[in-house]
Amino acid sequence: MADSAPDGKGIDNLMSARKSLMLSLEKSRALTTALDRAGPRFSEINQRLPSLESAVRPIRADKEALLSVGGHINRAVGPAAAVLKVFDAVHGLEKMLLSDPRNDLPGYLSVLKRLEEALKFLGENCGLAIQWLEDILEYLGDNDMADSRYLSGLKKSLQGFGDFPSNEQLTHLDGGLLNAALDILEIEFRRLLMENSVPLPMSSSSSPNEQPCIAPPPLPVSVIQKLQAILGRLIANKRLERCISIYVEVRSSNVRASLHALNLDYLEISISEFNDVQSIEGYIAQWGNHLEFAVKHLFEAEYKLCNDVFERFGLDVWMGCFARIAAQAGILAFLQFGKTVTESKKDPIKLLKLLDIFTSLNRLRLDFNRLFGGAACAEIQNLTRELIKRVIDGASEIFWELLLQVELQRQQPPPVDGCVPKLVSFVTDYCNRLLGDNYRPVLVQVLVIHRSWKHEKFQERLLVSEILKIISAIELNLDTWRKAYDDNILEDFFMMNNHWHLFKHLKGSKLGELLGDSWLREHEQSKDFHMTLFLKESWGRLPNHLSREGLIIFSGGRATARDLVKKRLKNFNEAFDSMFSKQSTWVIPEKDLREKTCQHIVQTVVPVYRSFMQSYGPLVEKDQSSSKYAKYTVQNMESMLASLFQPKPARYGSFKGRQSSGKFDSGLPVVRRTASAAM
Repeated sequence: MADSAPDGKGIDNLMSARKSLMLSLEKSRALTTALDRAGPRFSEINQRLPSLESAVRPIRADKEALLSVGGHINRAVGPAAAVLKVFDAVHGLEKMLLSDPRNDLPGYLSVLKRLEEALKFLGENCGLAIQWLEDILEYLGDNDMADSRYLSGLKKSLQGFGDFPSNEQLTHLDGGLLNAALDILEIEFRRLLMENSVPLPMSSSSSPNEQPCIAPPPLPVSVIQKLQAILGRLIANKRLERCISIYVEVRSSNVRASLHALNLDYLEISISEFNDVQSIEGYIAQWGNHLEFAVKHLFEAEYKLCNDVFERFGLDVWMGCFARIAAQAGILAFLQFGKTVTESKKDPIKLLKLLDIFTSLNRLRLDFNRLFGGAACAEIQNLTRELIKRVIDGASEIFWELLLQVELQRQQPPPVDGCVPKLVSFVTDYCNRLLGDNYRPVLVQVLVIHRSWKHEKFQERLLVSEILKIISAIELNLDTWRKAYDDNILEDFFMMNNHWHLFKHLKGSKLGELLGDSWLREHEQSKDFHMTLFLKESWGRLPNHLSREGLIIFSGGRATARDLVKKRLKNFNEAFDSMFSKQSTWVIPEKDLREKTCQHIVQTVVPVYRSFMQSYGPLVEKDQSSSKYAKYTVQNMESMLASLFQPKPARYGSFKGRQSSGKFDSGLPVVRRTASAAM
């Protein structure tokens, strides 16, 4: 029993030794495995050593030298790192700046301003950062602290960067982000304008002043504020001219669209397209209304809007913008039409139309001075001044020539139908219009201005005196034409017509008041005098052919009486037919005078004829040739006489021209004298 204990203890020792051997064996195996793995890694390190040696080779300085230059390198790299950081920030703005700004315009403008500030920073600091880097490279090279070829490559790279960031080139940074953003803002600027620029709903069938809506609605304040905000950024980036071009294009197009409904094609008419002012008289009346509407409503609204949108950017900016809108929208076309009228052939009607044009321009004088008074509107001012001068010169020239025009007509033959010459009716009506409330003050103003240009004074009595001279010339023309007739009866007929015309048409008129009641009564009495002579020497002679002398029928004298009745009826019929045939072409234009004259003729002829036929008609009515003698019934004769002197279809009267060699002080070309037939 005692011997068994050592045996058990020996076994335990053996087991411990065995376990220890096993652990040592496993460690040997692990070490072997680790050594097997380390072999390739050492081979890899061995392969990389040459490249590491090559990378470290440019730095030739020892540790102490590198420590001394470290501070310089850090100071040079710091600004460059800041520049790179800002550039990264610029790149981060791209998504916002390439989006549609309409949903958040303030946010878009804020981001754009950050971009501008970043680009400004880059512009101010890129050069400095590059200069510092160049300085440290130069230091390394001067102190032989790095390989020269390596330093040369770095210098070339820095030179490339140094040539890039100018202010102009910075806009192209990051693919031209700033330009792209500004282009987007221009598009938004145009969109805002177009969506809020609506033409007036005009109707061409009524006058502009009768339209229910006579002014375009103003842009909302919020839209104006957005436009101003966009303008601020675009102008800051030197895009003012492009902004103005967009604004002018949109707003002038809107004004043209408003005017289009008024049918303004007549503004493009040229001198070659019409013969005289009368042919475009209606257009001239429209012109005045259309011009007033355009100036007082459309251009007035554009003037205010330009001020609202561009005011903060300076007077020259918004006035220049308005001037371009006015020119492109059509104000120049209005002025050109007026000039075309002044260049047309001279004619008395043209004087009235020139006065109409002057009235329209004078009525708008204050508006023109206010809207178009700036230096930017110089072209409009020059055309307006030229037009006013042409109007005043042309109107004055025609007025002072009127007397000569009337005198030149005197050499023409009188009308063959004894009617009132168109010259007489035209001039009397014309002078009345000149003396009327519509034209007299305007004509006086025009003549005063024209004389003032020559440093002469004009008094209104000169206008009155000239009108009276013209009427006196008309009277002298009538007397001259009267004497030109070979037929005394037609002469009296002619004078009867004209005296009545002067009395009737001037009584109660401005011209009649000027001439006086005694002058009017004289013409009325002269009419009665010439009517009496006309009736006496023409139709008053017919009853003599129906004398009853020798027609008392005796027993056995019936045949003799019949022959005498036939003879007298034959002579009467021949005289009647001749008189009626001749006077059937004569004309009395005034209905009252025509009816009265015909009534006198009927009273002179018909009662005698009726009585004669009642007494002696039976002597010839049963004769086979009775129709030769009892040619007219009383009713037929009355109808024939009542139909006399009917007017022909009227033609508008005026004077037309022939050439003279005179010239006016205004420097216009050869004067056109007018001398058409008095008919």
